[in-house]
Amino acid sequence: MNNKRRAIQKWGGLVILAGFVLGFAALAILSGWEETLAQIKKLSAWQLGLMLLLSLSNYLARAVRWHLYTGALELGTSFLQDMRHYLGGFAMTVTPGRVGELIRLRWIARETGHKLADTAPLALVDRAADLMSVGFLLAGSLAFSATGISGGIPVAVGAVAMAIVATRPTLFQWVITRGWKVFGIFPRLFARTRRAARQLHVFSKGRVLLPAIILGAIGWFAEGAAFYLLLIWMEAPLPLSTAIAIFLFSMLSGGVTGMPGGIGGAEAAMVGLLALQGLPLETAIAATLIIRATTLWFAILIGIGVFPFAERNARQVT
Repeated sequence: MNNKRRAIQKWGGLVILAGFVLGFAALAILSGWEETLAQIKKLSAWQLGLMLLLSLSNYLARAVRWHLYTGALELGTSFLQDMRHYLGGFAMTVTPGRVGELIRLRWIARETGHKLADTAPLALVDRAADLMSVGFLLAGSLAFSATGISGGIPVAVGAVAMAIVATRPTLFQWVITRGWKVFGIFPRLFARTRRAARQLHVFSKGRVLLPAIILGAIGWFAEGAAFYLLLIWMEAPLPLSTAIAIFLFSMLSGGVTGMPGGIGGAEAAMVGLLALQGLPLETAIAATLIIRATTLWFAILIGIGVFPFAERNARQVT
């Protein structure tokens, strides 16, 4: 059964990647393949390297945040273990709903003996922390930007609101209870979520919450800055606040679609918003292709590289 599940995840990821490549190829052809390729060629090796470095700083900042969270739960994992688990989990980013990233919890369970019920809050609070950091950054960027992104402020407010709910145990349990009364389905899922919600109080303390928000903000700002630099290098500069707002709004838009890694939704939003800023379609497509390659797909590549080590270490302990 596990082998069958792994095969589905593997081939599902390949299908998504193929769809991603074919979709962009079609757009590039429609906009003029040679023009799009010429835009991509404007990027030098050192510029690409700097973008990858900024993306890496995002993943490392969030991995440090993960270590902060495991310490708050007193799971007994070391810094290197948490780095290995968090970065290795990126290999499963393109699984439906990114549920494959829950393999981090399985690795912790194998190496520490903690039950999955004890570690489940990690998955909730990690996603909530990203929402909160991105929401705050998006709101701040929109405040200084003239992009006029339709729905930008409501999306930012909604992201922060969901993050607040997910990190306040009493409020979150109330929402779960109301959800159960309304839908009355998946009783085990609701029960497990309620149990996880009770443990969230350790993350709402100032000594944990504040550093977590700062680490997330630093990480996501780094990727937004990479997008800003990319547009400058492609001779299509936008103000820093505008570039970051477009990048973050596109990431949130992709997440709303429910597609793994936001594939499809994020790209469509980014190309559309860049076009609204007056960028030629071939430039918008090239910029979107490069930033997604140096963020999403770079993260997956890192995860694929770390995954075997994380899996082998977990097996050695069991």
